[in-house]
Amino acid sequence: MPPVDEPHRLFRAFSLAIVLIFMGQLAYAGSIRDRIMERYIAEHSGNIEEDDASGSVPLPAGAQLLRDVPYGKDEQQRMDVYLPRQAAGAPVIFMVHGGGWRRGDKSSKTVVENKMTRWVSRGFIFISTNYRLLPKADPLQQAQDIAHALATAQDKAASWGGDPTKFILMGHSAGAHLVALLTASPTMALRMGARPWLGTISLDSATLDVVQTMEARHLRLYDQAFGSDASYWEKVSPYHALAANAFPFLAVCSTRRSDSCQQAHEFAAKAASLKVRASVLEQDLSHKEINQQLSAAGAYTDAVESFMGSLDASVMRKLANQSGTSNLTVHSIQPQP
Repeated sequence: MPPVDEPHRLFRAFSLAIVLIFMGQLAYAGSIRDRIMERYIAEHSGNIEEDDASGSVPLPAGAQLLRDVPYGKDEQQRMDVYLPRQAAGAPVIFMVHGGGWRRGDKSSKTVVENKMTRWVSRGFIFISTNYRLLPKADPLQQAQDIAHALATAQDKAASWGGDPTKFILMGHSAGAHLVALLTASPTMALRMGARPWLGTISLDSATLDVVQTMEARHLRLYDQAFGSDASYWEKVSPYHALAANAFPFLAVCSTRRSDSCQQAHEFAAKAASLKVRASVLEQDLSHKEINQQLSAAGAYTDAVESFMGSLDASVMRKLANQSGTSNLTVHSIQPQP
């Protein structure tokens, strides 16, 4: 075999180096491209919430704010309580903020201002709660925080002029996942001292089936929240936790997202098989708009309030001064007789 001359050897080494550099650049570019695409998809599908301004919001006439009511020792285990004027036996809306399980705050204006203004002025108590966030607490521990906050609020409700049996849970995004988890299987919350509540409104959770989310292509924020343990996915999946003692449930979902409404309908269908009341309200709104526009006069708010009023006669009476008929479709899947 003839010897390889030095120029040829150097040429081959140089060519190999160029190939390796090119492949490395492709891999790096692919990583950057994937990250840019992930961010683009997240922003345009509304999966990531922007950091929202927090601070004081104007109160309805005669209303009162009890700020940072503690339900645990951690600084994040606090809730704000908005009281209507001369509350007596008032129903309570218990709100849980979103933020990808990692951020968000109970005093964010889009969480509080629109909803509190509408419902406190109609005689409801409105509570907005914080909970420990990642990495301090995982989603299961966060759900436990919400259960603890709910139990504390119910214990104090009478002293605030509220009715501890007339609570409605509400959550947006990650908060929607957490209230859905508690509602699907209330045993955990009840064991922690919470009392039965009237029902739950989930504002655009795309993770009602965590297993389905994690097995499909998904955003990195889900890995940060749920990790890689499939058995943990089931524990924090409302769909898999769904039991026959679940409370009435309304899933509001954005039709602009690929997964939100599909998972909502699958959850409702399984609920029906267990004779649990569940409804799906589809909305041609972004993820953020579903939170921001709730309480604005119109068919969307009317449909949500129709569900609220159906839960209890006293809630219906509080909302009775509202006019207008919803032209939206609420896809109700009722328990079989």
